[in-house]
Amino acid sequence: MWSGTILLILIGAAAVIVRTVVLAHGPRAGRGDVDDGFARHPVLTLIHILPGLLFFLLAPLQFVKRLRERAPRVHRWTGRLVLLLALVVGVSALLMSFETVIGGINETAAVVLFDSLFLCCLIKGWRSVRRGDYVRHREWMIRMFGIGLGIATTRPIMGVFFATARQTGLTPHEFFGTAFWLGFTLTLLAAESWIQYTRRPGQRPAQVH
Repeated sequence: MWSGTILLILIGAAAVIVRTVVLAHGPRAGRGDVDDGFARHPVLTLIHILPGLLFFLLAPLQFVKRLRERAPRVHRWTGRLVLLLALVVGVSALLMSFETVIGGINETAAVVLFDSLFLCCLIKGWRSVRRGDYVRHREWMIRMFGIGLGIATTRPIMGVFFATARQTGLTPHEFFGTAFWLGFTLTLLAAESWIQYTRRPGQRPAQVH
């Protein structure tokens, strides 16, 4: 699980670096459909991807048991920062789903749904820790992080679509939405599976209200 998580973090970090470079130097040749939306909204894009990079780097530390036990104050303050970053990422993603969309209504629907779940998990996790329910807090944070990693999972899926575009005839406008649905679904399912696998006997599943 950690190996897969680290790989996705590296993919996500690379995507942020590439997007930042492209914003600085202009759209890439032959990739206008992909880059133009971000180029029209550079500030919104940076507000989304730079906090997203910090979120990717800091959130995994919250799940390191040794850090929680040896440096609880660091864990708490880092956790507050992660929640703030997640809020910025989530809200900006909703705005971007209408302003920088590439895959049409299919992509917008996927982003709105999973981003809403992301923000819901954030709120549930925050409420759980405020009540001192650390078991539920952990589970909601895993779900939130799993959904967040979905944006990195879409990258290799998109790579497959780009590599086979000549054979399939599909354009980014046609396959981006599908890539988003697949990427976010896979990581959410992985997060839920990990929760079930690591849940101690007798613990009740967290319920969405």
